[in-house]
Amino acid sequence: MIVRIMGEGQVRLADSHLTELNKLDDELLREMENGDGPGFRRTLQALLAKVRELGDPLPDDSLEPSELILPSPDATLEEVRELLSDDGLIPG
Repeated sequence: MIVRIMGEGQVRLADSHLTELNKLDDELLREMENGDGPGFRRTLQALLAKVRELGDPLPDDSLEPSELILPSPDATLEEVRELLSDDGLIPG
């Protein structure tokens, strides 16, 4: 799966990592629903860090279609709300 972090680039991520990432995504969704700004910021950073850790960066000149688009590290709670589906940022 190709994942784009807005403002950073793309990584190739094995589908087997989605379960682990979904746990952080669920936590992020709860924090957003509760209006927990500091928790939201902390969990968003943790989610993006995990994607960077588990994924293999694609070259900057590579323009693969992204199957998943994640917000930039400095995205606001409101900006992330606009990207959400019923499942959160990560489907499943």
